[in-house]
Amino acid sequence: MEIAAGYAFAGPALDLGALLWDGSCLPDAQVRIPLPMLNRHGLVAGATGTGKTKTLQLIAEQLAAQGVPVFLADVKGDLSGLAAPGEANDAVRQRSGEVGQDWQGKRFPCEFYALGGIGPGIPVRATVTSFGPVLLSKVLQLNQTQEQSLGLIFHYADQKGLELHDLKDLRAVVTFLTSDEGRPELKNIGGLSTVTAGVILRALTAFEAQGMAPFFGNPEFDVSEFLRTAADGQGQGQVSVLELPAVQDKPQLFSTFLMWMLADLFNNLPEVGDVDKPKLVFFFDEAHLLFNGASKAFLEAITQTVRLIRSKGVGVFFVTQTPKDVPGDVLAQLGNRVQHALRAFTPDDQKALRATVKTFPNSAYDLEETLTSLGTGEAVVTVLSEKGAPTPVAATRLRAPESRMGPADAAELDGAVKGSLLYSRYAQAVDPESAYEVLTAQRTEREAQQQAATEAAEAEKAGQRAGRGGGKDESMVDQVMGSGIFKSLARSLGTQIGREISRSVFGTRRRR
Repeated sequence: MEIAAGYAFAGPALDLGALLWDGSCLPDAQVRIPLPMLNRHGLVAGATGTGKTKTLQLIAEQLAAQGVPVFLADVKGDLSGLAAPGEANDAVRQRSGEVGQDWQGKRFPCEFYALGGIGPGIPVRATVTSFGPVLLSKVLQLNQTQEQSLGLIFHYADQKGLELHDLKDLRAVVTFLTSDEGRPELKNIGGLSTVTAGVILRALTAFEAQGMAPFFGNPEFDVSEFLRTAADGQGQGQVSVLELPAVQDKPQLFSTFLMWMLADLFNNLPEVGDVDKPKLVFFFDEAHLLFNGASKAFLEAITQTVRLIRSKGVGVFFVTQTPKDVPGDVLAQLGNRVQHALRAFTPDDQKALRATVKTFPNSAYDLEETLTSLGTGEAVVTVLSEKGAPTPVAATRLRAPESRMGPADAAELDGAVKGSLLYSRYAQAVDPESAYEVLTAQRTEREAQQQAATEAAEAEKAGQRAGRGGGKDESMVDQVMGSGIFKSLARSLGTQIGREISRSVFGTRRRR
């Protein structure tokens, strides 16, 4: 009764399921999360096959029903079923009866996205300038020294107004800085060595060779699209599903792209303080991939982003197997916990289990025993109450999702993507003038000037031999310097220089 009283909230809340106590499921004792507390962040954890994906689906449905937009990364392709109503069967009827759920099959408004347009979905791209050096270092797997050097290269491009839209733009800048013409520029940006610049160039070339180029470019995706409510007039929150099965073999890339999305939201959303309900809840699946091999600067930036984005009305849920996958400074920011079953087959498993138990408040349960005996679709829950205090730990049998518990058909998914109003906005890649074109024009102009100077010198020598002076006629060099094409290039470069780019804590670009 004390545990049940801890979840008897007066205001709007999400219903997770019914309390488990002494081997029985108590449908009258509902376990809930207050809606205003969803921007205090959370963790959904548990071993493979314990029901984490269905928990995401359940929470996403209830958020959308209460008008809160949701972002989900769909690593296995299972969450596309949110767009279709679920079908009743014996398992659903049994679960809903046990937990006191009035189950009805429902569909929810969904938009489907795909990184770089690889796989079904509206293409999501980022410009290299916007992505920034810290996140790009993560996907290029650079060490700390190389990451700092890449930051200097971005600083040079920012100062010169060189837009890095795609990977060929960045390669052009690095190539220029390692060339005879550009090498002197290195001395002006912190002593970047040509050896390190060469390492970065090789890493970039290998990255492109792995087929990574489509993820960077234009039109850049505007993450504010995730904040929309549905256009059906019912006030439901839009569920944005990033389809990742086609890029499962690129885990470093998609996890870092998720962080770029979150950082972009952080940079550009206004402060709102405490709100009645979140502006967006962002589920960060396979969270351990984000932290594996992360630099100190990267981890500090994640911690700062998670700590401060709450005041902008965004809640973040990390989804992973054990809490130890998340650094302690980040874990400390997570107020809501849904912990599915853990395995304890090996000494390492047992150590992880004990560490997990220590992260929970004092409990009436023997958590080591409870966490290893939970069934599929059951979890240990503790959340923040309406007053911001932790609720009692509650073993919970979770409700059944009301949308389809499985992937959408390929034809259904394709129809939803092609029918979206956003598809025409982002489907076709474009390549506007940027650093590659500017540096190519500069190189062409230098070559033209050298050629003109050579020809002018030869002409003067020929004139001297013929007894004519070279001072009366305009030299070839003067003609080139005064030409319309040269003046046009100079004006273009002059316009770009001085338009320095402002960057955030992650090195990502601030929008203007």
